[in-house]
Amino acid sequence: MISQSITATAIVLAKSAPRRRHRLPVTTTVGVALLALLILAAIAAPLLSGHNPETVETARVMGAPNALHPFGSDVLGRDVLSRVLFGLRVSLLVALSSVAVATLIAVPLGLIAGYFGGWLDSLISRSLDMLLVLPALLLAITLIAIVGPGSTVAALAIAIIYLPILARVMRTSTLVVSRQEYVLGSRSRGASAWRILSSHVAPNAIGPVIVQASVLSGFALQLEAALSFLGLGTQPPTPSLGGMLADGRDVLTQAPWVEIYPGLAIALAVVAFSLLGDGLRRALDPTGVAS
Repeated sequence: MISQSITATAIVLAKSAPRRRHRLPVTTTVGVALLALLILAAIAAPLLSGHNPETVETARVMGAPNALHPFGSDVLGRDVLSRVLFGLRVSLLVALSSVAVATLIAVPLGLIAGYFGGWLDSLISRSLDMLLVLPALLLAITLIAIVGPGSTVAALAIAIIYLPILARVMRTSTLVVSRQEYVLGSRSRGASAWRILSSHVAPNAIGPVIVQASVLSGFALQLEAALSFLGLGTQPPTPSLGGMLADGRDVLTQAPWVEIYPGLAIALAVVAFSLLGDGLRRALDPTGVAS
Protein backbone atom coordinates (compact mmCIF):
# COMPACT_ATOMS: atom_id res chain seq x y z
CA MET A 1 0.00 0.00 0.00
CA ILE A 2 2.80 2.41 0.93
CA SER A 3 4.66 1.80 -2.35
CA GLN A 4 1.46 2.23 -4.35
CA SER A 5 0.76 5.50 -2.54
CA ILE A 6 4.28 6.79 -3.23
CA THR A 7 3.99 5.82 -6.90
CA ALA A 8 0.63 7.54 -7.24
CA THR A 9 1.97 10.67 -5.56
CA ALA A 10 5.00 10.71 -7.87
CA ILE A 11 2.78 10.42 -10.94
CA VAL A 12 0.60 13.30 -9.75
CA LEU A 13 3.65 15.47 -9.04
CA ALA A 14 5.16 14.63 -12.41
CA LYS A 15 1.97 15.61 -14.20
CA SER A 16 1.60 18.82 -12.23
CA ALA A 17 5.26 19.85 -12.56
CA PRO A 18 5.77 22.63 -15.09
CA ARG A 19 7.53 21.59 -18.26
CA ARG A 20 10.77 23.33 -19.14
CA ARG A 21 10.74 25.10 -22.42
CA HIS A 22 13.93 25.67 -24.31
CA ARG A 23 13.74 29.33 -25.23
CA LEU A 24 16.06 31.02 -27.63
CA PRO A 25 18.23 33.78 -26.14
CA VAL A 26 16.90 37.27 -26.76
CA THR A 27 19.94 38.16 -28.86
CA THR A 28 19.38 35.15 -31.11
CA THR A 29 15.72 36.03 -31.56
CA VAL A 30 16.69 39.58 -32.47
CA GLY A 31 19.28 38.31 -34.96
CA VAL A 32 16.86 35.91 -36.65
CA ALA A 33 14.12 38.55 -36.83
CA LEU A 34 16.50 41.19 -38.18
CA LEU A 35 17.95 38.86 -40.80
CA ALA A 36 14.49 37.71 -41.87
CA LEU A 37 13.41 41.34 -42.18
CA LEU A 38 16.42 42.21 -44.33
CA ILE A 39 15.90 39.18 -46.58
CA LEU A 40 12.20 39.98 -47.01
CA ALA A 41 13.04 43.61 -47.79
CA ALA A 42 15.56 42.48 -50.41
CA ILE A 43 13.09 40.06 -52.00
CA ALA A 44 10.28 42.62 -52.01
CA ALA A 45 12.52 45.44 -53.25
CA PRO A 46 10.39 46.21 -56.35
CA LEU A 47 7.27 46.53 -54.19
CA LEU A 48 8.84 48.54 -51.37
CA SER A 49 10.90 51.03 -53.37
CA GLY A 50 8.44 52.26 -55.98
CA HIS A 51 11.33 53.54 -58.13
CA ASN A 52 13.71 52.07 -60.65
CA PRO A 53 17.16 52.05 -59.00
CA GLU A 54 18.83 52.85 -62.33
CA THR A 55 16.61 55.77 -63.37
CA VAL A 56 18.51 59.07 -63.50
CA GLU A 57 16.64 62.28 -62.59
CA THR A 58 18.79 65.35 -63.15
CA ALA A 59 16.29 67.52 -61.28
CA ARG A 60 16.79 65.39 -58.16
CA VAL A 61 20.59 65.37 -57.95
CA MET A 62 21.53 64.97 -54.26
CA GLY A 63 17.93 65.70 -53.32
CA ALA A 64 17.15 65.63 -49.61
CA PRO A 65 14.83 62.95 -48.19
CA ASN A 66 11.13 63.68 -48.64
CA ALA A 67 7.82 61.84 -48.84
CA LEU A 68 8.45 60.66 -52.41
CA HIS A 69 12.09 59.73 -51.79
CA PRO A 70 12.39 58.77 -48.08
CA PHE A 71 16.15 58.19 -48.32
CA GLY A 72 16.80 61.07 -50.72
CA SER A 73 18.61 60.77 -54.05
CA ASP A 74 22.25 60.33 -55.02
CA VAL A 75 24.72 62.24 -57.18
CA LEU A 76 22.86 61.22 -60.36
CA GLY A 77 19.38 61.81 -58.97
CA ARG A 78 18.67 58.09 -58.45
CA ASP A 79 16.43 57.05 -55.56
CA VAL A 80 18.61 55.95 -52.63
CA LEU A 81 15.94 53.74 -51.00
CA SER A 82 15.47 51.64 -54.13
CA ARG A 83 19.23 51.37 -54.61
CA VAL A 84 19.74 50.27 -51.00
CA LEU A 85 17.05 47.59 -51.30
CA PHE A 86 18.29 46.27 -54.64
CA GLY A 87 21.90 46.58 -53.50
CA LEU A 88 21.07 44.62 -50.35
CA ARG A 89 19.60 41.90 -52.56
CA VAL A 90 22.83 41.64 -54.54
CA SER A 91 25.03 41.68 -51.43
CA LEU A 92 22.99 39.00 -49.65
CA LEU A 93 22.92 36.84 -52.76
CA VAL A 94 26.69 37.06 -53.22
CA ALA A 95 27.42 36.48 -49.52
CA LEU A 96 25.06 33.53 -49.04
CA SER A 97 25.89 31.83 -52.34
CA SER A 98 29.64 32.13 -51.78
CA VAL A 99 29.43 30.67 -48.27
CA ALA A 100 27.09 27.92 -49.51
CA VAL A 101 29.53 26.92 -52.27
CA ALA A 102 32.45 26.98 -49.82
CA THR A 103 30.50 24.82 -47.36
CA LEU A 104 29.51 22.25 -49.99
CA ILE A 105 33.16 21.76 -50.93
CA ALA A 106 34.61 22.09 -47.43
CA VAL A 107 32.40 19.47 -45.75
CA PRO A 108 33.56 16.45 -47.80
CA LEU A 109 37.18 17.66 -47.72
CA GLY A 110 37.08 18.00 -43.94
CA LEU A 111 35.37 14.64 -43.55
CA ILE A 112 37.97 12.83 -45.64
CA ALA A 113 40.92 14.56 -43.97
CA GLY A 114 39.63 14.07 -40.44
CA TYR A 115 38.38 10.50 -40.76
CA PHE A 116 41.03 8.81 -42.90
CA GLY A 117 44.06 10.84 -41.82
CA GLY A 118 47.45 9.83 -43.21
CA TRP A 119 48.60 11.14 -46.56
CA LEU A 120 45.09 12.26 -47.50
CA ASP A 121 44.95 14.49 -44.42
CA SER A 122 48.40 15.89 -45.15
CA LEU A 123 47.60 16.59 -48.80
CA ILE A 124 44.29 18.33 -48.06
CA SER A 125 45.58 20.25 -45.03
CA ARG A 126 48.72 21.53 -46.76
CA SER A 127 46.72 22.62 -49.81
CA LEU A 128 44.27 24.53 -47.62
CA ASP A 129 47.10 26.12 -45.62
CA MET A 130 48.44 27.65 -48.84
CA LEU A 131 45.18 29.58 -49.20
CA LEU A 132 45.05 30.58 -45.54
CA VAL A 133 48.40 32.37 -45.53
CA LEU A 134 47.18 35.05 -47.95
CA PRO A 135 45.10 38.02 -46.71
CA ALA A 136 41.45 37.62 -47.73
CA LEU A 137 41.09 40.92 -49.59
CA LEU A 138 44.43 40.53 -51.38
CA LEU A 139 43.50 37.02 -52.52
CA ALA A 140 40.11 38.22 -53.78
CA ILE A 141 41.68 41.13 -55.68
CA THR A 142 44.24 38.79 -57.26
CA LEU A 143 41.59 36.32 -58.42
CA ILE A 144 39.37 39.08 -59.81
CA ALA A 145 42.34 40.68 -61.57
CA ILE A 146 42.96 37.38 -63.35
CA VAL A 147 39.35 36.57 -64.30
CA GLY A 148 37.72 40.01 -64.37
CA PRO A 149 35.28 41.97 -62.17
CA GLY A 150 31.64 41.11 -61.54
CA SER A 151 29.34 39.79 -58.82
CA THR A 152 29.68 36.16 -59.95
CA VAL A 153 33.47 36.33 -59.93
CA ALA A 154 33.36 38.06 -56.53
CA ALA A 155 31.18 35.24 -55.15
CA LEU A 156 33.62 32.60 -56.42
CA ALA A 157 36.58 34.52 -54.99
CA ILE A 158 34.90 34.78 -51.58
CA ALA A 159 34.04 31.06 -51.69
CA ILE A 160 37.71 30.20 -52.30
CA ILE A 161 38.73 32.45 -49.40
CA TYR A 162 36.41 30.83 -46.86
CA LEU A 163 36.77 27.26 -48.13
CA PRO A 164 39.90 26.45 -46.06
CA ILE A 165 38.40 27.93 -42.89
CA LEU A 166 35.27 25.79 -43.13
CA ALA A 167 37.24 22.70 -44.14
CA ARG A 168 39.51 23.02 -41.10
CA VAL A 169 36.49 23.34 -38.81
CA MET A 170 34.94 20.24 -40.39
CA ARG A 171 38.21 18.33 -40.03
CA THR A 172 38.53 19.21 -36.35
CA SER A 173 34.91 18.30 -35.68
CA THR A 174 35.36 15.00 -37.55
CA LEU A 175 38.40 14.14 -35.44
CA VAL A 176 36.36 14.67 -32.27
CA VAL A 177 33.34 12.68 -33.46
CA SER A 178 35.46 9.83 -34.87
CA ARG A 179 36.73 9.04 -31.38
CA GLN A 180 33.24 8.58 -29.94
CA GLU A 181 32.19 5.11 -28.78
CA TYR A 182 29.30 4.77 -31.22
CA VAL A 183 31.66 5.37 -34.15
CA LEU A 184 34.26 2.94 -32.80
CA GLY A 185 31.53 0.37 -32.18
CA SER A 186 30.18 0.70 -35.70
CA ARG A 187 33.69 0.32 -37.08
CA SER A 188 34.32 -2.81 -34.99
CA ARG A 189 31.13 -4.38 -36.37
CA GLY A 190 32.54 -4.09 -39.87
CA ALA A 191 30.50 -1.15 -41.18
CA SER A 192 31.90 0.46 -44.30
CA ALA A 193 33.64 3.82 -44.12
CA TRP A 194 30.93 5.38 -46.30
CA ARG A 195 28.18 4.14 -43.98
CA ILE A 196 30.01 5.38 -40.88
CA LEU A 197 30.65 8.79 -42.44
CA SER A 198 27.12 9.28 -43.74
CA SER A 199 25.23 7.82 -40.77
CA HIS A 200 27.35 8.73 -37.75
CA VAL A 201 30.18 11.17 -38.40
CA ALA A 202 28.75 13.74 -40.81
CA PRO A 203 25.42 14.37 -39.00
CA ASN A 204 27.20 14.85 -35.67
CA ALA A 205 30.16 16.84 -37.00
CA ILE A 206 28.29 19.32 -39.19
CA GLY A 207 27.08 21.56 -36.33
CA PRO A 208 30.26 23.64 -35.87
CA VAL A 209 30.47 24.14 -39.65
CA ILE A 210 26.94 25.56 -39.73
CA VAL A 211 27.89 27.92 -36.90
CA GLN A 212 31.05 29.06 -38.68
CA ALA A 213 29.21 29.46 -41.98
CA SER A 214 26.60 31.75 -40.40
CA VAL A 215 29.32 33.98 -38.95
CA LEU A 216 31.31 34.00 -42.20
CA SER A 217 28.20 35.11 -44.11
CA GLY A 218 28.47 38.48 -42.38
CA PHE A 219 32.16 38.75 -43.25
CA ALA A 220 31.38 37.69 -46.83
CA LEU A 221 28.88 40.53 -47.13
CA GLN A 222 31.52 42.98 -45.88
CA LEU A 223 34.06 41.59 -48.33
CA GLU A 224 31.60 41.89 -51.23
CA ALA A 225 30.95 45.51 -50.25
CA ALA A 226 34.70 46.18 -50.10
CA LEU A 227 35.23 44.69 -53.56
CA SER A 228 32.33 46.70 -55.01
CA PHE A 229 33.71 49.82 -53.31
CA LEU A 230 37.00 49.25 -55.14
CA GLY A 231 35.16 48.67 -58.42
CA LEU A 232 35.99 44.94 -58.51
CA GLY A 233 32.62 43.52 -57.48
CA THR A 234 29.16 44.32 -58.81
CA GLN A 235 29.50 46.60 -61.81
CA PRO A 236 27.38 49.71 -62.59
CA PRO A 237 24.62 50.39 -63.32
CA THR A 238 23.57 47.45 -61.09
CA PRO A 239 23.23 48.88 -57.56
CA SER A 240 25.48 47.56 -54.82
CA LEU A 241 26.00 48.69 -51.24
CA GLY A 242 29.76 48.99 -51.68
CA GLY A 243 29.32 50.92 -54.91
CA MET A 244 26.95 53.32 -53.17
CA LEU A 245 29.56 53.95 -50.48
CA ALA A 246 32.05 54.77 -53.22
CA ASP A 247 29.57 57.16 -54.87
CA GLY A 248 28.86 58.96 -51.61
CA ARG A 249 32.37 59.44 -50.25
CA ASP A 250 32.93 62.65 -52.22
CA VAL A 251 29.59 64.22 -51.23
CA LEU A 252 29.50 63.16 -47.59
CA THR A 253 29.17 66.73 -46.32
CA GLN A 254 26.65 67.86 -48.96
CA ALA A 255 24.48 64.71 -49.09
CA PRO A 256 25.30 62.43 -46.14
CA TRP A 257 22.26 60.21 -46.80
CA VAL A 258 23.98 58.82 -49.91
CA GLU A 259 26.62 57.29 -47.61
CA ILE A 260 24.69 56.67 -44.40
CA TYR A 261 21.90 54.38 -45.59
CA PRO A 262 23.99 51.78 -47.47
CA GLY A 263 26.46 51.77 -44.57
CA LEU A 264 23.61 51.21 -42.14
CA ALA A 265 22.29 48.33 -44.27
CA ILE A 266 25.71 46.65 -44.21
CA ALA A 267 26.01 47.13 -40.44
CA LEU A 268 22.54 45.69 -39.75
CA ALA A 269 23.20 42.64 -41.93
CA VAL A 270 26.55 41.94 -40.25
CA VAL A 271 25.01 42.30 -36.77
CA ALA A 272 22.16 39.96 -37.76
CA PHE A 273 24.55 37.26 -38.98
CA SER A 274 26.70 37.67 -35.86
CA LEU A 275 23.74 37.28 -33.49
CA LEU A 276 22.47 34.30 -35.48
CA GLY A 277 25.90 32.67 -35.34
CA ASP A 278 26.11 33.19 -31.57
CA GLY A 279 22.73 31.51 -31.09
CA LEU A 280 23.65 28.60 -33.35
CA ARG A 281 26.92 28.18 -31.48
CA ARG A 282 25.08 27.72 -28.19
CA ALA A 283 22.74 25.17 -29.76
CA LEU A 284 25.01 23.25 -32.14
CA ASP A 285 28.56 23.81 -30.89
CA PRO A 286 28.61 24.00 -27.08
CA THR A 287 32.19 22.65 -26.99
CA GLY A 288 33.49 25.52 -29.11
CA VAL A 289 34.94 23.56 -32.04
CA ALA A 290 34.07 26.34 -34.50
CA SER A 291 35.97 28.92 -32.49
